[in-house]
Formats: sequence, structure tokens, C-alpha cells
Amino acid sequence: MAHTFEIYKDKAGEFRVRFKYNSEVMFSTEGYASKASAKNAIESIKKNGPAAEIDDTTD
Repeated sequence: MAHTFEIYKDKAGEFRVRFKYNSEVMFSTEGYASKASAKNAIESIKKNGPAAEIDDTTD
């Protein structure tokens, strides 16, 4: 699959989510204390991401 969400633990022991496209990391989240919180972040991104506005600060 070309698009994946990956849950991993960082060096501090927190759970983080990486979004990958063709194994390239497109973004990663803040650290979460629990895996459940990381999974909630994924669901929030899936739900709210498509309707998110673009804030172009380069103009």
C-alpha cells in the first residue's frame, strides 16, 4: 500500500504517528502517552484532514 500510518515509540518512550507515502515520511505527530491516543490522532486526521483549509503564508 502506498499510503500508511505508522505508530512507533520515540526515544522518550512516547507513541508517535508517521504518515508515509511510498515509504517516505510526509509528516509525524507530537508524542502521546498511550497508543490509544496515537490511534485517536490517526482517526482525527482521517476525519478532519480532507476538509482542512490551506494556510499559505508565502504570500
